[in-house]
Amino acid sequence: MSTNVTGEAIPRQQGPSRGPRDAERPATERGLAWLLVVTGAAGLLASWVITLDKFLLLEDPGFKPACSLNPVVSCGSVMQSDQAAVFGFPNPMLGLAAYAVVVCVGVGLLAGARYRGWFWLGLSAGQLFGVSFCAWLMAQSLYRINALCLWCCLAWTATVLMFWFTLARNVRTGLLPAPAWLRGFLGEFPWVLPVLHLGTIGMLVLTRWWDFWTS
Repeated sequence: MSTNVTGEAIPRQQGPSRGPRDAERPATERGLAWLLVVTGAAGLLASWVITLDKFLLLEDPGFKPACSLNPVVSCGSVMQSDQAAVFGFPNPMLGLAAYAVVVCVGVGLLAGARYRGWFWLGLSAGQLFGVSFCAWLMAQSLYRINALCLWCCLAWTATVLMFWFTLARNVRTGLLPAPAWLRGFLGEFPWVLPVLHLGTIGMLVLTRWWDFWTS
């Protein structure tokens, strides 16, 4: 306690207690915000271009997308596959909505918004669906369709990055239970898991068409 000029005791004001579920340090949260904006925008761009090309393909079956470069990097082959419309409509239309939400979340953080724990958990759940769906599409592209779409690869990369960095944030802040060593590791090296994930995808692509890349 402190005293005023008359000698009366003045109780010290106590600020609200801050636990592990409170907001991240401002710099860390701002970095995540920018990552969500950039990856969301990249995914939105990829979804937009693929959607436009899909409409052009429907109008003209002979249309060749600009990213159809060779027998392996052939966006047209991927767009015309059954896997490109799993839910009865072109997959990128789902991306137009999902990636736009991610951009809005990131912009909100930059503007000073603070989301509740259930919101962060919901965001992670949505991103888990997204990264799982991308993994399935990647497997279909490599081993069933036998072709790659460069815009799809951009969307995969964006989804992987936003998923792991958001997950790391939720583990660090205690929203997701984890051992202390894991929270510390993700606090110091949040980039390790996304790099390993993307490196695995790169190795699968490299080995799947090794003869083509080296010819």
